[in-house]
Amino acid sequence: MRAYLQLIRYGNCLMAAFSAGIGVLIAYNIISSNAGPISFPLHEVMYVSLVVFLITGSGNAINDYYDVEIDRINKPERPIPSGRISKSKALYFSVSLFAVGTIIAFFINVACGVIALFNSFLLIYYAATLKRTVLIGNLSIGYLTGSTFLFGGAVFYTNGGIEAVFVLFLLATFATIAREIVKDIEDIQGDKQDGASTLAISIGAEKASYFASGVGLVAVLASPLPYLQSLLNVRYLAVVFVADMLFFLAVAAIIKEKKPAKSSKLFKAAMFIALVAFLVGT
Repeated sequence: MRAYLQLIRYGNCLMAAFSAGIGVLIAYNIISSNAGPISFPLHEVMYVSLVVFLITGSGNAINDYYDVEIDRINKPERPIPSGRISKSKALYFSVSLFAVGTIIAFFINVACGVIALFNSFLLIYYAATLKRTVLIGNLSIGYLTGSTFLFGGAVFYTNGGIEAVFVLFLLATFATIAREIVKDIEDIQGDKQDGASTLAISIGAEKASYFASGVGLVAVLASPLPYLQSLLNVRYLAVVFVADMLFFLAVAAIIKEKKPAKSSKLFKAAMFIALVAFLVGT
């Protein structure tokens, strides 16, 4: 059980599920404020969070399936290269999670089902092909992370739920793209041996670090938008300020200290604090 939890990166799954639940709550608040009271979507929050947990986990598992040779170099302790889970079992497990998550999504509504199905195919295509392309792979993961908010808003798609959370989708997307580029810098040696063509390999680690920092700063500069658009309250501003400071520290770690591993951890911490800011600002 522990090996399978590590395979799906359950911590990342919980964060994604948390994001989707927040997306539902934010869309609910905005719509109920503008269109009048509507019933609280408790069951939808649970179903949406479950679907995102399952599909995120399946994406992480299929990623490890295709990356086993890279992980033998960069992360030999992972479940597949360490021999705790075979490649075939990881594949079957991933497909099962994709199927169950997508079926549950269609039971929520058609919009949620379509997003879940599209994201499932994109996760598979990313793991098989896109991850090894210049920048497109990073953009794909940025979209997939941000789309957890879209998925939450899709619960109210007939009432403009997707539009209500679109700014949050963009913020999460930009922050994730920055972190993904930093992770590519961290994994540059293993990626080279696997024949990948990431941004860090194509333009060099230094230029890639500046590019990642620029994308991260866009997310920081845009972070007040949910408050300025009256989507979130002033408590959001107070907490997101902490996230912004962590983003600056992440940029300093990659630009000045040349420490991509440290920068990646700081980006991840900043994104978690930003999630908390979204929650308290709802």
